[in-house]
Amino acid sequence: MANGVANGTTSRPGRGGRERVLAAASRLFATQGINATSMEDVAAQAPVSKRTLYAHFPTKDDLVLAQLRALVESGDTLHAVLTREDIPARDRLLAMFDIPAPATGPVRGCPFLDAAAEFPDPDSAAHAYARAQKLLMLRLVTDLVTELGVAEPELLAEQLVTLADGAAIRAMTLNDAGYGRHARAAAATLIDHAERTPAE
Repeated sequence: MANGVANGTTSRPGRGGRERVLAAASRLFATQGINATSMEDVAAQAPVSKRTLYAHFPTKDDLVLAQLRALVESGDTLHAVLTREDIPARDRLLAMFDIPAPATGPVRGCPFLDAAAEFPDPDSAAHAYARAQKLLMLRLVTDLVTELGVAEPELLAEQLVTLADGAAIRAMTLNDAGYGRHARAAAATLIDHAERTPAE
């Protein structure tokens, strides 16, 4: 099957090809990194012909951006946790430090930080999208901190997202999904000891 893909023949009909490509890209980017994954790797993993792959995603940059957008749309991000109304604000904030352990492969941390690191040009589409998601994360955290009645919500929110991003990077570097517990403890201290706005 893989040989057929490599030779440009279609192993399976194109129906659902885009979804298979995005799923394959997500797996490969998470396990081996974006720059280490070739378009040929994605086509073979999907599996689709290279013609089908390039029909949906003319360039690798197009594929990376689409994969990041699909990740957001899937709801499998911190943003989904931060916006859950059935969980208290403090618990949602601390959930940022629960780094999921992968079923297989290394701990990858935050996919948006990974994308920004692999596309260092701040004007590149992938980097710009990652930045937008990080700014959205800051806004959501600021809203939750404000809900807790903190006197300087913007300041605490910046501290919390910095802790969360740092924990994600160290978890990836050390390949330790449990590393977030250290930042979680620090975050809990910051939240619980932050000055509150006096009640009117």
